[in-house]
Amino acid sequence: MTLRGYRYLRDEAEAAGVVMCERTAWRLCSQQQLWSSYGKKRGKNGKRPSTPVHDDHLAHTDAHGVTRHDFINAATGINQVWLTDITEHHTGEGKLYFCAIKDAFSNRIIGYAAGAHMSASLAVSALNTAVARRHIHGNSVAGCIVHSDRGSQFRSKHYLRALTSYHLTGSIGRVAAAGDNDAVESFFSLLQRNVLNTKTWASREDLTIAIITWIEHRYHRRRRQKRLDRLTPIEYETINTNTAIKAA
Repeated sequence: MTLRGYRYLRDEAEAAGVVMCERTAWRLCSQQQLWSSYGKKRGKNGKRPSTPVHDDHLAHTDAHGVTRHDFINAATGINQVWLTDITEHHTGEGKLYFCAIKDAFSNRIIGYAAGAHMSASLAVSALNTAVARRHIHGNSVAGCIVHSDRGSQFRSKHYLRALTSYHLTGSIGRVAAAGDNDAVESFFSLLQRNVLNTKTWASREDLTIAIITWIEHRYHRRRRQKRLDRLTPIEYETINTNTAIKAA
C-alpha cells in the first residue's frame, strides 16, 4: 500500500468531518512511523543532498562520457585554480582540524588554518591567509577558481561572502564523488605519512607547529616533484613566474 503522509491523513479526517491540524496529523504519523512514499529525495546515507552553491568549473566529460577532473592541466599559471579541503587528526586534547589551500599550478600550499572545530571560520581563515600571501608580491587573485568538496564549511554564507569580497570564483565537486578533490587529498596523504602518523601528539599546538614546519621547510623547499620537472613548489613558481615576466 502506498503511504501518503500526514497531509493526506489530515485531508481524510476533514472529509470525514473531523477537524485536525497539520501538527496533530504529523504527530500521529510519527508515532506510527507512517511517512509519505513521495517524500523529498534523500542521499544514500539517508540525508538530503546538499544544496549546490557553485557550479563545478573543473569538471569535463571524456570521450567515453565519464566526468573527470584534470587538476594537472587546470592552470597555466599561479592564482588561476586553488584547491581546498579539511583534514583531521587526534591529539591528547582532542581532534585538530587543518584546512589547506593548494595552488594547482605549483602544488604550493598558499593558505592554511588549524583549529579545534571544523567550522566555516576555519575555511575562511585559510582563505584569508592565501589571499594575503599572494597579495604580498602584488599578484592579483581576482577571478581565481577555488574548488572544494561539498562540505558545509564551503557552502556557508560566511565562506561565500569571503569568496565574493575577494572576487574569487567558487567551484564545488559532485555528490559522493571522492575523486573530485584528489589533488588536495594526495597532499593530505603525504602529510599523514610525514607528520600526523609519526608520533602521538600531546596537544593541538604541538601538532600545528609540526605541520606548518613540515610544509614551509620540507614540502615547499626540499621535496622535488615529478610533475614539477623535479623542482620544489617554490622553485617551480619562481622559475615560471620570472619566465612569464620576461616574456611579457
